[in-house]
Amino acid sequence: MNAAGRIRGRLDPQLTGRGKRQASALAQVLGIEEINHVISSPLRRAVETAEAVARVWDLPVEIDDRFNDRDYGEWAGATLADVIAKWGSIDAAPGVESSESVTRRALDGFIDWSNRSDLEVVVIVSHDAVNRPLLAILEPALDGLTIPQETGCYNVIVASDSGWLVQSVNNVPPIED
Repeated sequence: MNAAGRIRGRLDPQLTGRGKRQASALAQVLGIEEINHVISSPLRRAVETAEAVARVWDLPVEIDDRFNDRDYGEWAGATLADVIAKWGSIDAAPGVESSESVTRRALDGFIDWSNRSDLEVVVIVSHDAVNRPLLAILEPALDGLTIPQETGCYNVIVASDSGWLVQSVNNVPPIED
């Protein structure tokens, strides 16, 4: 669906062969840090990615619905270009979860997990439609619409004395094709 430019949203396909290679590459890169929690969206493609990372540290994957992909309603499976041609933007299409709703639930999940005292290094596996608004809230200098979020990338967010610092975005581990 990614290659075809189709909106996935809450559709629940498993990872393709390329997706599995991306998950493996991500696990290798993230495996150099001592991770103590792996949290995932409930969608299969996210869970499979989270499982690859969690295996490195022999951790369970904890599911949190707040990191689920945006609900595109009847437009899931359509191309973004077709939806924009018909409605002018994805946000204008009827039945699409609002950007504010996505941002609110992702931020609620992030805050809840960050308030846990047993956390040091956490991996949250989610989706570009969730990551972009969350990153923009945490780092207002970023434009939530244009933050690159390639499939299989990771972002680094660290706690600082003044709050959260988005250290880097769209880090893409190399994969073998």
